[in-house]
Amino acid sequence: MRARAEVDLAAVRDNVRALRARAGNAQLMAVVKSDAYGHGMVPCARAAVQAGATWLGTALPEEALALRAAGIGPGQARVLCWVWTPGGPWREAVEADVDVSVSALWALEEAAAAARAAGRTARVHLKADTGLGRAGCQPADWPELVAAARAAEAEGTVKVTGLWSHFACADEPGHPSIAAQLASFREAVEHAERAGIDPEVRHHANSPALLTLPESHFDLVRSGVSVYGISPVPQIAGPAEFGLRPAMTLSASLSLVKKVPGGHGVSYGHHYTTPGETTLALVPVGYADGVPRHASGTGPVLVAGKWRTVAGRVAMDQFVVDLGGDTAGAGERAVLFGPGDAGEPTAEDWARAAGTIAYEIVTRIGRRVPRVYLGELPADREARP
Repeated sequence: MRARAEVDLAAVRDNVRALRARAGNAQLMAVVKSDAYGHGMVPCARAAVQAGATWLGTALPEEALALRAAGIGPGQARVLCWVWTPGGPWREAVEADVDVSVSALWALEEAAAAARAAGRTARVHLKADTGLGRAGCQPADWPELVAAARAAEAEGTVKVTGLWSHFACADEPGHPSIAAQLASFREAVEHAERAGIDPEVRHHANSPALLTLPESHFDLVRSGVSVYGISPVPQIAGPAEFGLRPAMTLSASLSLVKKVPGGHGVSYGHHYTTPGETTLALVPVGYADGVPRHASGTGPVLVAGKWRTVAGRVAMDQFVVDLGGDTAGAGERAVLFGPGDAGEPTAEDWARAAGTIAYEIVTRIGRRVPRVYLGELPADREARP
C-alpha cells in the first residue's frame, strides 16, 4: 500500500478495560465521533462494547444512525448524540432509540414533535452550561427548560434519561474552573430532581476528568481520546502510566530514494537546502492525507531504523526526509507514528512538532489512507471483561 493506518482493536478493548477499572461504579461511554477519532467508527464501537462499554457517544445524528444501521442495537449499547440543528433528523433518531441532547427549548420542542410523529417517547439528555460556554443551557434559563421537559414527560412525548455537562479545563488539573463547574452541575441536577426529573445517568467527566478527577464520575464517564490509547494530559503522564496503549500506527512506503548534491533545494519554497551531498527519501503522504503542514521541517519519521525529520514543506501528497547519506530502498516502510514500541514517533510527538494536540493528529488522517484492522473479533462475540 502507498500508506496505511493500522488500528489495533485489541488495544482498544484493553484501553476500555483499563478505563472501566478507573471509573469505579460509573458506566463507561466510548466516544466514537469523527470516525472514532480517525480510527474507524463501527469497528472501534464494536470493540469498545465487547470490552464492556455500555454507552457510545457521537456528535452528529448521522453518526448515531450509522451505528444503529451497522447492527449495534440498544440491547448492546445506548447511543447519545449531542450536536443538533433545527430541522435535524429528530424523528429518525427517536425511531432508532438514540438518546438526544437538548440545550434549549427549541430542541426540546423538536424532539417532542418527532416523538409524536414516531408514536414513541424520545429519550432526552438535558445539557447544562456549567462554564464551558459552548452547548448547554445557561443557569438562568435552566428552570424554564426543566419545567418544559417535565411537561413533555407528563404528555408522554419525552423521557429525560440524562443530565449532563462538559468541562472546559479538565486537562489542566487544579484549574479553578473545574471546582466551579462541578458545583454548578450539582446545583443543576438538584434543581431538576426537585422538579421531578429522575434521570438514568448524570455525567460530566470526559477523558481527563475520568483519569484525574474521581469526584466527577457520577453515573457515567465519557471517554474519548483515551479509548484510542492517547493521554489527554500528556504533561502529567503518558499512555503507559494510565494503562493505555495507542491503537493507530500510520506508515507509508517510500516512493523514491535518490542522491543529491549539497545546496539542493527541497520542496516548495526551498525552506530546506541540503547541507552537503546526501540521500533524500520521498514519503508519499501529505496534507491531503492529514499530515499537518504545520509540521514542515519538524515532523518526526522513522526511516531505515532512525528518526528523521521532514525536510522542507509538507506538500499535498508527499514530503521528503533527508537520510543523511544512509541507504534505503523504494518500498521500504516509513513510520510516522505508532505506540512507540519499535522506536517510532508517537502521535504526541507529532502534536508537539505541529503545535497542536494528539487528538487532532489522529482525527485528521483522511479517507485516502486505508484502515487495516488488527485483532478484530466477530461482531457477535463478547471479549472477556
